Amino acid sequence: MGEMGLRERKRRRMYEDVSDVAVRLFLAKGFDAVSVAEVAAAAGISKPTLFRYFPAKEDLVLHRIADHETEAARLVAGVAGASGASDASGASGAGSPVGVLRARFLSGLAHNDPITGLNDHPQVLAFHTLLNSTPTLVARQYAYLERSEAALAEALGGTLEARLAAGQIIAVQRILAQDNWRRIAAGERVEDVREDAVRAAEEAFGRLERTLAV
Repeated sequence: MGEMGLRERKRRRMYEDVSDVAVRLFLAKGFDAVSVAEVAAAAGISKPTLFRYFPAKEDLVLHRIADHETEAARLVAGVAGASGASDASGASGAGSPVGVLRARFLSGLAHNDPITGLNDHPQVLAFHTLLNSTPTLVARQYAYLERSEAALAEALGGTLEARLAAGQIIAVQRILAQDNWRRIAAGERVEDVREDAVRAAEEAFGRLERTLAV
């Protein structure tokens, strides 16, 4: 079991290292100006090895946000599990799925989590600019969002109603983060944006909670 744990750690480290090398090159030269062969050479691996880890060039960039792909679904699944335990013991519920996701987004704003768009670190801004200004990466993000939506819909029950709710929730998170990033990228300071960002998140998630039956 320890050996498998070591293998998994090495595999994860390989993903991180290769992605970091690729992103540095893309930021320095531009996404389209850097070939996969160049990334592989800079990372000290062969091109076939790189493709075993990253099937597409775009995945080298999106790996940085891959952990967030199923985050909403994991949080909602946790709520369902906690609620089941509470119901069995007679205690109060653990909160609604939308409420938990709202709390997570607000916590992200409080901690300047890059996924909320409220972060002005130069490297974070450069990464978001790369992600949102490269057509192939923008297109790839839609597949990422679709998978996030599908995972969340499944966690909400997999019904048509759940799929409609998941679509709205993922859209709200994306739009809020995009608005924050655009303001920061335009030169506004994080502390000047924070109050509006929190207000917008409270309003948007409040509307979701009032209208969605999940």
